[in-house]
Amino acid sequence: MLQDIFPHSFHNEYINAEPEPESRIVIFEKNHAWMKVDMNKQTAEFPLYREVKSLKATYRYLFAIDKTRFFLAERTEDGPLAFKGLQTASIRELYRYEPGYVKFAAITALQLRNWYRDNHFCGRCGREMEQDEKERMMKCECGNTVYPKISPAIIAAVRNGNKLLLTKYADREYKRYALIAGFSEVGESIEDTVRREIMEEVGLKVRNLRFYKSQPWSFSDSLLMGFFCDLDGDETIRLDRHELSEARWIDREDLDIEFDGISLTNEMIIRFKENDF
Repeated sequence: MLQDIFPHSFHNEYINAEPEPESRIVIFEKNHAWMKVDMNKQTAEFPLYREVKSLKATYRYLFAIDKTRFFLAERTEDGPLAFKGLQTASIRELYRYEPGYVKFAAITALQLRNWYRDNHFCGRCGREMEQDEKERMMKCECGNTVYPKISPAIIAAVRNGNKLLLTKYADREYKRYALIAGFSEVGESIEDTVRREIMEEVGLKVRNLRFYKSQPWSFSDSLLMGFFCDLDGDETIRLDRHELSEARWIDREDLDIEFDGISLTNEMIIRFKENDF
């Protein structure tokens, strides 16, 4: 999956540091990042600090991959940007490039950029917040502290013998088949989230919940927890058309899907297709 960057190692502990010449710099324009792209080799990489140090910006430490530190550049002046040898690419455009750790770095950096952007001012008193020096936390004079938002969510593969329940979202850009998914509510266990989401979206009861794997998913600030479970009783689907445009049972041999190395949903469908879970 996207976060599986072995043999590289991801280090997300916060340190109070300034960029060095060989540090990697992440510069976003909306949801596009400035990258060094080699179209022939299909590779992409973030620029080094020494290559963009003329940029008028402040820098926030993000994380390290192996021993290379990544910093977020926040511009301090408006106007168009232009860098020799660099071009902008959306996060999803980066999916087709290697190395894999760059894709993971990009989506994780975007999540942190959005969090810093959305927590510039205190939600309690309205004052400007500042970065704590010891940990990744925004703090205010009034005593309010804010940590990066991580929302627990589930992915549920519902089995009915040799059939798997697949769905399509309503009114979303993503048009491929997916599994039941949803966020955990206040006061709810993650297992109850699985049962509730399945009942709300397709009107089915399930049993035999089995945890499979988790995945950080920065697009929605979430930590996805994947479960396999079995249909309990009637297989008649009662569709919530506010959430879904389609839901159907598909036989294992009719599943038309290839491993993409990106999402937990894709991996779980592949595991069922191969009769491996």
